[in-house]
Amino acid sequence: MTTQNAISWPEKYLPGTGDNFVSNEVIVQGVAAAQVWRYLTDTSTWESYYDNITAVSFPEGGGPVLKDDVIFTFDPVGFSSVRTQNARVVEFQAPAKGVPGRLSWTADQDGAPEERLDVLHAWLVEDLPGGRVRILTQETQIGHPAAELARLLPNPMLNGHQAWLNGLIKMASGGPDA
Repeated sequence: MTTQNAISWPEKYLPGTGDNFVSNEVIVQGVAAAQVWRYLTDTSTWESYYDNITAVSFPEGGGPVLKDDVIFTFDPVGFSSVRTQNARVVEFQAPAKGVPGRLSWTADQDGAPEERLDVLHAWLVEDLPGGRVRILTQETQIGHPAAELARLLPNPMLNGHQAWLNGLIKMASGGPDA
């Protein structure tokens, strides 16, 4: 029997306690965690494989590669109730032999009470036996825009994150045309 690693959740963002929660996972063969990590943490590559984020910037410097405690902004695309997100990396651990890669950031959207959004988006990237890699991404959202997204079927955040995973695997496998 094998036990899988899990996302480390701060109390505020525990799954099921917010207004919207999504979880997406892929396990594929022939790609290593280090290959995936490269494209996940280098924001300059995001727009080449994921259509739902644009205009990534680092207002306090740094970037384009994410690291612990870095602040960045981005514009979500295709989510009418979600605007520019102000994000901070709160967990960063590169994958290593026997250790999963962990990346998470909090993001918020200011505005009137009905426009505010508070998010934790987390990633886990790990090598598995047999030349496989597992990528898990989960997000908890708090706020009126999140509740609106959760009511939509299919949930656009669930589909958006699946597109991100699919693009990430393609890039790590050799590029957008792989």
